[in-house]
Amino acid sequence: MFTGIVEELGEVTAVETLDDACRFRLRGPVVTEGAKHGDSIAVNGVCLTVVDHEGDEFTADVMAETLNRSSLGALEAGSRVNLERPMAVGDRLGGHIVQGHVDGTGEILERKPSEHWEIVTISLPADLTRYVVEKGSITVDGISLTVVGAGPDHFTVSLIPTTLDLTTLGHKQPGDPVNLEVDVIAKYVERMLGDRAQGATR
Repeated sequence: MFTGIVEELGEVTAVETLDDACRFRLRGPVVTEGAKHGDSIAVNGVCLTVVDHEGDEFTADVMAETLNRSSLGALEAGSRVNLERPMAVGDRLGGHIVQGHVDGTGEILERKPSEHWEIVTISLPADLTRYVVEKGSITVDGISLTVVGAGPDHFTVSLIPTTLDLTTLGHKQPGDPVNLEVDVIAKYVERMLGDRAQGATR
């Protein structure tokens, strides 16, 4: 489990295309400290498993299902990525509960800079709209953010200078894809209410 608090802005150093997957080599001095085979690291919000680790770099395999459902397929050598290690038991939950299971992808639609923050508008797939509410939580490229406004096919977030400086959202432009993970609690509530409604009609 992750919290959506990005630990560092890493870099893709190599991409190897396989028959039905990709192998990424990524640099991240912070997240590789103490890393070992089998550990999990979130890359742009996608939970990946460390296959190999040497120095400040690690290797992770990404299967076709993940490439199709996320924006990782667009990464190439030199791409910057958000990196986060899993939360340890007893740590503070600085963001919100993030699983590293991407629900879909959106696209940066607009950026509106102001003196102290920047408003970013992101497209929202139709099947995720019901989970996104004003002042609720959403994960964008692995970053825990608060929804400022929610429309029928988009939402807005407000980014502070720290987020702009330390994550990929400081560099992405309109047209760029982002990974989205909605609040898992909303999905569980929907399922429970649906089961209750079905039980009432039996």
